[in-house]
Amino acid sequence: MLKVAVVEDDLPTSNQLRGWIESARPGIQVDQWFNRDDAEAAISRERYDLVVLDIELGRERHAGVAIINAINKGSGTPVLVVSAMPATIYRSIMKALDAWDYLQKTTFEEGDFIDTFLEILRAAKDRPGRQEAPAALPQGNELSLDPLRQSTPIWRGQRINLPLTAQRILATLYQCRGQVVSYDDLFQVVKSGRNRDNIRKHVSTLRDAFREIDPAFDCIENIPMRGFRWVDQAGR
Repeated sequence: MLKVAVVEDDLPTSNQLRGWIESARPGIQVDQWFNRDDAEAAISRERYDLVVLDIELGRERHAGVAIINAINKGSGTPVLVVSAMPATIYRSIMKALDAWDYLQKTTFEEGDFIDTFLEILRAAKDRPGRQEAPAALPQGNELSLDPLRQSTPIWRGQRINLPLTAQRILATLYQCRGQVVSYDDLFQVVKSGRNRDNIRKHVSTLRDAFREIDPAFDCIENIPMRGFRWVDQAGR
């Protein structure tokens, strides 16, 4: 039986998330925790398939960050962050902490949550252990990624933490490298926000993530009015 922990201090929100999870996967066991101490104790003794958590719990503004750090030191369970904190600030923080995805409260609907939740479960099922390192990290301009297994993309020998939607867009661009990928094609990749502004935001997230480890990164080319194209730097 699949087991999921929901760590949320607001009872109505916790119950809503639990209801969505149970409707998405009947028969799943959902444990609800409302503070950091109880959540950390449960995570240390239980083997969860996924943890859904808020960042701010009660008076502890960053309790969720501490819980994620504890998870990373132990089981490495996938984490989906659902928080009211602004995504523009906290998405990059959660990426750095190796959270799998980030949803900002009031900006998504039930369908968005369920799609993200189920995709994480499917990806985690076939994922190799988090502590397993690849035999050889690619160097130079070669990109290594395996979106079906939720493996962190690797660029210049370093791992890049990306939310799931950004990973799907990256995979699409790289698979079609050298060709223009239209906005319409990218709309099929995202689960919600199927408009050009949203696609541009995801692409901006991609570029920022690459430039954190490679300031000269310039492989994602904007094609005005059409879409984007991956161009190998060595070939430009």
